[in-house]
Amino acid sequence: MSHHQWGPQDLSAPPPRILRKVEARSGLVVEDVQTGWVGAVVRLEKSGGMHIVELADRREKIRAFPLGFGFLYEGEPIELIAPTTAAPKKALRTASGSVKVMGDRAKVAKASRIWVEGKHDAELVEKVWGDDLRVEGIVVEPLRGIDDLAAAVADFGPGPQRRLGILVDHLVPGSKETRIVGNLMKKPGVSKNVLVVGHPYVDVWQAIKPATLGIPAWPVVPRTMEWKLGILKAFGWPHTTAEDIGLGWARLLSRVGSYSDLEPSLLGRVEEVIDFLTAPVS
Repeated sequence: MSHHQWGPQDLSAPPPRILRKVEARSGLVVEDVQTGWVGAVVRLEKSGGMHIVELADRREKIRAFPLGFGFLYEGEPIELIAPTTAAPKKALRTASGSVKVMGDRAKVAKASRIWVEGKHDAELVEKVWGDDLRVEGIVVEPLRGIDDLAAAVADFGPGPQRRLGILVDHLVPGSKETRIVGNLMKKPGVSKNVLVVGHPYVDVWQAIKPATLGIPAWPVVPRTMEWKLGILKAFGWPHTTAEDIGLGWARLLSRVGSYSDLEPSLLGRVEEVIDFLTAPVS
């Protein structure tokens, strides 16, 4: 794998070909290439410096997508752009895709918490779901790994009014993480007030879609090399110090504008945790 292939210039590379620009006007029917969703434009909004278009299918169900590339119009790949004149009525949304609550102050933090494995996980969750979490009064706290997860949960003392949602990296069959979580959930009283979910990635970095970074896939790192250092090396970026890792992550995180830049396997798990923490106490 050459540095030319994975180098930093790839993260800002233009589309491989010039596509016809089509304005996202009300009623225009387009298809999202990645999901196959076909719908008519019903609303256009701008959030966090990017445009989001809402498409309603024939059953009146609505989904939101980032404006730009990745759409088909009458079978032709196009770039969907904002109208040059009046745009459809706007309804601002947060980076997670939910309707933005205008004029609503953040609630005082609840006792419930979301725990994630590290600082980078917390920063990614904050960037995409931060607005939603502040409205709900939920705080995200990074752990230093999960080797002592059972003890940390016991110290926290979860209960009906004090729930825990925990997001774990590399939660796949046979992994160390899966064994730790399995042992935790066997403890009395834990299962009702603690929800542990996970994504399959070695590190939360991989939850960023390769297309968001302008690459075809994440590089494969040899087992003999620390994963993050291997990723930075494959990109041709500085990769020898902790500072290099921090700067590299900041560079990657800057490419994330909304939920559409992340893999569904992470999106679903975070939404599941938020639903668990905000559900009424039965």
